[in-house]
This record gives sequence, C-alpha cells and structure tokens, in this order.
Amino acid sequence: MSESAVTWIKLDRSAGDLEGQISRAIRERILEGRLPPGQRLPSTRALATALSVARSTAVQAYDHLRDEGFLDTTPGAPTRVALIRPGPFPSGPAPVALLAPPPFITQPTGLFRPGVPDLSSFPVAIWARCLGARARGLRIHDLGYTEPAGLAELRHAIIDHVSVSRGVVAQADQVLVLPSTAIAIEFLSRLMAPADRPLTAWVENPGYRVAWSLFRAVGAEVVPVPVDADGIDVARAQGPAPDLIYVSPSHQYPSGATMSLPRRLAVLDAARQTGALVLEDDYDSEFLYDDRPLACLQGIDRNERVAYLGTFSKVLAPGLRVAYAIIPRWLIGRAIAALQDTAGLVPVHVQAALADFIREGHLRAHIRRMRPLYAARMAATADAMEAICGTELIVGQRAVGLQLAVWFRDASVDDVAIVRELAERRISGRALSALYLTHPRPGLLLGISTATQADAASLARLILQLLYEQRATAANRPSENRH
Repeated sequence: MSESAVTWIKLDRSAGDLEGQISRAIRERILEGRLPPGQRLPSTRALATALSVARSTAVQAYDHLRDEGFLDTTPGAPTRVALIRPGPFPSGPAPVALLAPPPFITQPTGLFRPGVPDLSSFPVAIWARCLGARARGLRIHDLGYTEPAGLAELRHAIIDHVSVSRGVVAQADQVLVLPSTAIAIEFLSRLMAPADRPLTAWVENPGYRVAWSLFRAVGAEVVPVPVDADGIDVARAQGPAPDLIYVSPSHQYPSGATMSLPRRLAVLDAARQTGALVLEDDYDSEFLYDDRPLACLQGIDRNERVAYLGTFSKVLAPGLRVAYAIIPRWLIGRAIAALQDTAGLVPVHVQAALADFIREGHLRAHIRRMRPLYAARMAATADAMEAICGTELIVGQRAVGLQLAVWFRDASVDDVAIVRELAERRISGRALSALYLTHPRPGLLLGISTATQADAASLARLILQLLYEQRATAANRPSENRH
C-alpha cells in the first residue's frame, strides 16, 4: 500500500486525539473487509508523512490496533492486517442440564470486598460543589417531568466520555440513564422477551450471578457458555438460540480474562445470525494497568446488535446510583415507550451535577489519579498471593479492574467455608464456586481497591492457615466406614 493509499483517512485536527482517529479509521476499514487479511500497511514513517502527523502518533495507532488483534507487527517486517477467524457457530440446539449454584455468603463491609472503589479517594469537595450548584440553580425546564431516557446534558457528556475512553460509536439519543447496571439488565431483558415463548439468555460460566437472577426473574432460560483465558466461547454453547448474550469482554467477571478479537467477532456473528441482543457489561475497564484500554465490543459491531452497559458506581462511588445503557437505534422507540411512566429514576439534580463533573474534566482526572494507585494495590495483592500461596493458588489476570480471582489448585477445597472464616474476621472475599452454573471450581474473588502490601501479605498467610486447618479437620474426621 502506497502513501497515497491512505487518503481515505480523514483527520479532524480540531477534535484532537489524532492517534485515536487513525486507529478507528483503520479498524473500520478492516471490519468492512476493505483491508483484507495479509494486506500490507504503510510504514509508520510513511503513514506519518502522508497524514502530516508525528511518527509517534502513527506508532501508537498501530500499537493500539496490534494490541486489539487487528494488526500483525514484527520488528523488521512490514505491518500487515492480521488473519482473524471468528470461529464456528454451533449449528443446532442441544439440551443443557443446569446445576443450582450454592447460596451466597452475606458479605460484611470489610477489607478486600470485590467491586468496591476506594471511597476515601472520592473527590468529595468537587462533587459537593457540582451537586450544590445544580441543586440551587436548576432551570425551569429541569423542574418539569424528566426526559424518560435521562437529562440530555448528561447523555451528551456520557457519549463524549465513552467515545474517547472506550471507543463507543453512538449518539446521545441512544443513551438511557438508569440507577444501576442491574436495572439496565432487567429493563433490556423485558424489552427483548418474546411474546410467544420464554426468553433465552446465554451467559458466561463462571459469571455474574446477579445477571442470572435477573434473567430468571423475567422467566428466561439461562444457558451457561464456557469461559477460558480468551473469554466466552460461543462455539461451545449448547442450548436454544439466544435472545440475549450477556458478556463482560474487557474484564470478564469473575475470571478477569480479556476477550480475544476472534472471540469478540464470534459473539457478534452469533448475535447477527440469531437476532440476539448482546449486553456488554463494561463495569470497570477504565482501570487498565499495563496498556491502554481495548476498544469495546460495541465499537466494532456493524450490525447494531450490542447494548453497552456502564456504571459510575465502580469508577466513583456506589452511592451515586447512576448507570447507563447505550442501545442500538432499532431499540430506541421501544425503550422510550417503556420508560414513559418511570420519570425520576435518577434525581435530576444528580444527573445535572454529574454532567458538570464529567464536562469539567473531573471524571477523567479522577480516573487518571486512581489508575496508578489501583495498579500498585493489584500488584501488591497478586504478588503476595503468588509469593506466599503460590503452591496452593493459581492467581488470575491482574492487568485490569478492582478485583483479583485466585483458584485453589486442590479441587476438593471448600471455598464457601473459607469465605465464612474470612467473614468472621471482617474480610469480604467471595467464593468463586458460587459463580459457576456448571462445573464449579473453588477459589476466591478479592477486592484490591484499598489493599496495602501488609494487608495483602496478612491475607495470604491467613488463607494458607485456613486451608491447612480445613485439611487437618478433614483428616481427623472419623470415616463413615469406621467401626
């Protein structure tokens, strides 16, 4: 490809983020099939010259696409479009037997609670100023009935944020402002429920138990689909064709896996073939520690099959009670009609204050400030588990998010009992076996947002102690066959 061959990349220099504009343009071209696998791309120097940008900008754009799996870059060799195979889609349904997962242990508020940000670092003064200003100065328009989908200012601010940070491709009229991701999941499930049969939801296994409960609440059949290091594998799905496919591709809950590009394309292909809506739960992907965030699934969808779900509970504070869904255009009319009688789901002054908070740059500044802190706490927790418990634990993915999964190498360990023991010491781990619908594996899910090096080392030693005590108790238990 010659320099002139990149004339289709049109840069808006007034918009900034030239690197992002370049990577998005090339990604779009690949997804459209106009840059076929194996196609040679210009060198970074040639690309930079053709577009009149710094070479570092071209390098970073190529690196980003390489990390997402769209490009093959080898030192000393030309950059080429990667060979991407979505993988086979199951041709027919097969029956699935589901196991009832064990009950959750009630979680106290304590150290290592999964999915909770460091509230002591929340910018209280800035938020109070934004909230106070809006509470005192609401416009007449804001005092009327709230727009069903949410305050327009906030919807525009959300789109501005996620289009840059997560690669979302949408307009503000596709945003629904809701109190929580759980409410968004239930709402969209009801919208997608067929009139003549139960809804079918494909879910990750292991996965987000709250989502399973919400699907069942609307009468859905829940079909577990295996997850491995590359994320959900829809080629291994066994059950009826889906109406919904629930995934967490950027940071799979609870394993922490990042879905590979072939698996992402396979999910999109399955949704296209079946007409399913993909619910992409992007719950804490702002906190990526070893590279920049990969583009979201919604951003590479070309058939409008993805609803993107986000929340401010993980980024800022659960008490805000503000989340959002960015839905395909074909679903907007049905969604607005269903929301007409629910005005006031999120208080208007909170929505207005959050819009100011985002537009004034406070959200981005908070993420930028917290990312290195969380990275250090994740490293401290993972390092302690590996150093002290490495012979007993397999430590999961540690490059993103506010929680760390660790699995016991010994499949006979009772992780529910260990979680009970931890809870008595006000440590809020979660049993991984409770997050499987089938073939459970014992382990722990640990929150890292407030962990210190000393806390992590103490927890690792405690886990080891509880594990040894459990084994000693089992060894001393009288055999049922003993007389």
